[in-house]
Parts: sequence; structure tokens; C-alpha cells
Amino acid sequence: MIYLPESKAQAAKIGIEAPRSRETYSIGVPHIFESDVVAAILRHMNVDHADDNFLIARAFATASDLKITDAVMTDLDGHSGVWQITRAGIPEELRVPWPGGPIDERAAVRREIVALYDVACEKLGIEPRPH
Repeated sequence: MIYLPESKAQAAKIGIEAPRSRETYSIGVPHIFESDVVAAILRHMNVDHADDNFLIARAFATASDLKITDAVMTDLDGHSGVWQITRAGIPEELRVPWPGGPIDERAAVRREIVALYDVACEKLGIEPRPH
């Protein structure tokens, strides 16, 4: 049997976090897209927009003396896109939040990736191509 405290005070008394209401919990949990949707988006980004992946990685990765030599989009959810970037042969994860905030529709993914591209171009001083 699992014990769920009825209040924050009860939870604090026994040293656990109080349960959150469904509304509170859903705010912090990103929308998870169907795996076939994610696979199609990743395939498109990594085949047709490999240069855009690299541009986004250069713009949003933490500053380093090591040059980014590769960037591949590996995942996405309702809060952000995820890239694996490589510097000096060492892979690292880069998670970039969607500029417009959380999303929950497939059509919004394109809009947010285009927005990331535009912000990346601005940060790097590059003229964006027309969309």
C-alpha cells in the first residue's frame, strides 16, 4: 500500500514531497508526441536540414573554446528540441526550449523549429533564408 499525505504539512513531517494536483502536475510535464511523428520530424531535420541543426547548435550551446563539429537532432517534446552535438570528438546533449513556449500539436513543431532557426541566425549575425 502506498501512503499519500493529505497536506504539505504531513508530507514535510515525514520528509517527502506532497502530491501535486493534476493541474499543477500537467503544467510541468511536456507533451510527448507519438514516436512515428518524432521519427518523421527527426528524419526530415537530419536529412533535409542538417545545416540548420548545426546553426542552432552553434547559437544555443554553452560557450566553449572547442568548436562544434557535428549536430544531430535526436528528440523533441512539447517543451524543447534536443540535439546531440559533438566537440573534440565528445558528444553532449543540447536541449533548446521552443521560443513560443510549450506546444502540443505537430504543426507547431515546424513553427517552433523555424523560430529557433531565425533566432539562431540573429544570434550569429547570419541572414536567414526565406521560409
